[in-house]
Amino acid sequence: GKAAPGEEVGVLLCDVGDAGSLATMARQTRLVLNCVGPYRFFGEPVVEACVENGASCIDISGEPQFLEGMYMKYNEKAAEKGVYVVGSCGFDSIPADMGVLYTRDKLKGTLTAVESFLSVKSGPEGVAVHDGTWKSAVYGLADEDNLKKLRRQIGYAPVPVVGAKLKKRGFLFYSPEFKEYCITFMGSDGSVVKRTQRYLHTELQQTPVQYGAYVTLGGLGSVLKLMFMGMLFLLLVKFNFGRKLLTKYPKFFSGGYFTKEGPTQKQMDGTSFTMTFFGEGYSEGQDPQKGKPNVKICTEVKGPEPGYIATPIAMVQAGLSLLEDTASLPKRGGVYSPGAAFSKTKLIDRLNKRGVEFSVISKPEV
Repeated sequence: GKAAPGEEVGVLLCDVGDAGSLATMARQTRLVLNCVGPYRFFGEPVVEACVENGASCIDISGEPQFLEGMYMKYNEKAAEKGVYVVGSCGFDSIPADMGVLYTRDKLKGTLTAVESFLSVKSGPEGVAVHDGTWKSAVYGLADEDNLKKLRRQIGYAPVPVVGAKLKKRGFLFYSPEFKEYCITFMGSDGSVVKRTQRYLHTELQQTPVQYGAYVTLGGLGSVLKLMFMGMLFLLLVKFNFGRKLLTKYPKFFSGGYFTKEGPTQKQMDGTSFTMTFFGEGYSEGQDPQKGKPNVKICTEVKGPEPGYIATPIAMVQAGLSLLEDTASLPKRGGVYSPGAAFSKTKLIDRLNKRGVEFSVISKPEV
């Protein structure tokens, strides 16, 4: 039957190592929310059980290799079964992916390029992140070559560049807007947004948006600390013994940022994020294939602490969209990025009501 959210919820025990228990779970529900990561080790059995048994599945993975691997292996099967598998529905990468779509929808004209800047603000207690995320990063960076191989295997259709080409920035640069140093954002946002834009272009003939993801660091002190940590990390991550060290002592190797305990309640209460989007494009009636962009827009997505407060909000609202906004989902099932699955749903309205807020900051005129 259809249980309404909020009714008495029972407990089913299952184990990602026990396919039978996962199948039993999947057969009893329409939607599984999977929070068991690193997904490269524990994710696939859950996707497989859901697809085989006709349940949709949402996760909060920020691991491009897992997300794109699931697309390659299960997209067709999920479409046959009429189920939706939507990865990266946490802080990675709903704010970025839906933020780009929000920016596009708010620009009068054709949006052709966006850059996002993530700033995480912390209170007096500082910030902490659970070491599960750290492990995902360690194994993800160690395995970069296989991600390239996977992408060649999938054989993605190239996404055409429409409008002026977005300039690639250096890995580290100073931003006059924020008066802070910034670096390329190492998370899954870039890969997720690209998959969404490819889908919207190939399936719905929408103009693809170019995208760059960055994070603000602060002053020179933060930069030096990060560069020292980063070099140590990149040195160790290439060796088995180095990876063992990194995963055994996350707190030491991340300068106290990643811990086995995760953040305290006080740390969570004092932490918030802002993602600022700078978009450019062509006004209505202007041909984006000709001339320079002549309209700009600035939007933002604001929310509470990313890992433990914003992520469950994003995931649960994505789940509600999947269950309730069914007429607005893509016509066939499949493995989707959030923007591809939810571009026509009420997801952004749902998030706005729950404290992950999308807004327009400025619309400079032509």
